[in-house]
Amino acid sequence: MKMKINDIAPDFEAATTQGPICFHEWLGNSWGVLFSHPKDFTPVCTTELGYLAGLQPEFEKRNCKIIGLSVDPVANHGKWAEDIEKSQGHAVNYPMIGDSDLNVAKLYNMLPAEAGDTCAGRTAANNATVRTVFVIGPDKKIKLMLSYPMTTGRNFDEVLRVLDSMQLTATHQVATPVNWKQGEDVIIVPAVSDEDARQKYPNGWTTVLPYLRVVAQPC
Repeated sequence: MKMKINDIAPDFEAATTQGPICFHEWLGNSWGVLFSHPKDFTPVCTTELGYLAGLQPEFEKRNCKIIGLSVDPVANHGKWAEDIEKSQGHAVNYPMIGDSDLNVAKLYNMLPAEAGDTCAGRTAANNATVRTVFVIGPDKKIKLMLSYPMTTGRNFDEVLRVLDSMQLTATHQVATPVNWKQGEDVIIVPAVSDEDARQKYPNGWTTVLPYLRVVAQPC
């Protein structure tokens, strides 16, 4: 069954570069970014893992864990990590899941059930659909899914921006407008009446349209 936003992220047990995990237990009360790769030692993915390694402290400030997945054994991941640090300048300090049996890729609907049960003999082209970013909340629900083609590197600054928006809107009755960044004005959601908004925002707001009310980002 195809997964949707707000579905529970499938739980699984797997070997990683930092030892075996049970995914939900590993996530705990944190947010999480699970991002997948079709194969180790691929050029675009090498740049992605390195960039995200450099950005990891920003995710940690937001109580968000990072975990990668590649359709290869864990032993290969360790060798790939050396290349990543050497070429990208950042050590990969987050765990990488070994998915040599394709279990997680199929569980998350990135490969079909008939893909088999081994990565042996498979190429990056065979696994081209294993190029998704999942953001998962502390409630273990999927909050975001982004799928990319093999030739296009992912924008992890955008993932961080969306995480800021989701964490803000999870605690305040607001939404964020197009291209919003941390600290910019937000939108009061229609479910909040003007009367309630006056209590929440005594300094007022700007009414652009009856259903579009803009206010300073709440703290």
